[in-house]
Amino acid sequence: MIWLAIIYTLLFFYGCIIFFYLIQWKKSKEFFLLNDDECKTSFSIIIPARNEAQNITALLKSITQNKYPPHLFEIIVIDDHSIDQTYALVTDFIKNSFFNITIIKLDADSINSYKKKAIETGIAQAKNEWIICTDADCVVPPNWLAIYDQMIQKNKPQFIAAPVVLTAENTVLNIFQNLDFITLQGITAASVFSKTHNMCNGANVAYTQKAFNAVDGFKGIDHIASGDDLLLMHKIDKAFPGQIFYLKSKEAIVETLPPNTWKAFLNQRIRWASKSTQYDDKRMTGVLLIVYLLNLGIFITGILSIFKGAYFSHFFIFIFLKTLVEFPFVYCVASFFARAGFMIWFLFFQPIHITYTIIAGFLGVFGTYQWKGRTVK
Repeated sequence: MIWLAIIYTLLFFYGCIIFFYLIQWKKSKEFFLLNDDECKTSFSIIIPARNEAQNITALLKSITQNKYPPHLFEIIVIDDHSIDQTYALVTDFIKNSFFNITIIKLDADSINSYKKKAIETGIAQAKNEWIICTDADCVVPPNWLAIYDQMIQKNKPQFIAAPVVLTAENTVLNIFQNLDFITLQGITAASVFSKTHNMCNGANVAYTQKAFNAVDGFKGIDHIASGDDLLLMHKIDKAFPGQIFYLKSKEAIVETLPPNTWKAFLNQRIRWASKSTQYDDKRMTGVLLIVYLLNLGIFITGILSIFKGAYFSHFFIFIFLKTLVEFPFVYCVASFFARAGFMIWFLFFQPIHITYTIIAGFLGVFGTYQWKGRTVK
């Protein structure tokens, strides 16, 4: 039947894409810290924060406990209209700290992307050439700045994407999110390393002020609520081809909190999917289209199998083949992030993954979502 032939064809192309990612992941060399190298790079660490009273102190502690000369970095927190104790907690931390920390209150404005505005405001105050962005609900490792410094000294990049992992808990939601998230992280590393297309996560990126200013910052993408990371990366890649790198190092892994409900998780993924209409990289658009059509095709086959038994066996074959194709790649990435133990659940999560991909992809283009207490279109 033509329908089944289409799905098997999509599975073939999807398998080729995942195999390519696997090869590129394995080819990319892990970057290790050399303790005898002199620290030279000065950083301005930008942290947008909205209602992060529960998390901001842990982040600031992790940054100030970095094994890096204090005179070589500053921390700039931008309070995005918080209604909790975020501002007060940061202010107290500054009073009891010997580090260069500044907090700025974001002015009231009628805009769609407060996070981009917060980052722009922070960069305008930044004294150093290198900008590192992270999120207020993250914790950074002790050698975070040192490993960035060595990557910069060795490769002279303009933009660096770096690894992020979710905190691990033994709940169904957390395990599912971890597997989904590390898959995206693996694709990020493979695609940036191979220079085929660009991906990154705003919880752990760095770029020069030179590059940011050269592309006029977020101009042209400032109407989009999301995209402070990936869309900026695309702009910088166009202006500075060959100067985008991925920092594949366990010393660079930033840990972040996952959404704590299925609704919050779906909202996050809808927000991420909302950027897809702004991609001008045809390679990335093509990959996303194949992924979406494959998942949609498998989902529809499952629905058809309820009414026509002939589709039933093919539905399970599709699920099995999709798992078989993805498993080696995801396992390699999971091992890097110390999440290999979660792989025993990988097959069982396939129906959930397929369903959420379809919903998030559709609503990311045609729907709205909640982000930090705001409804975003």
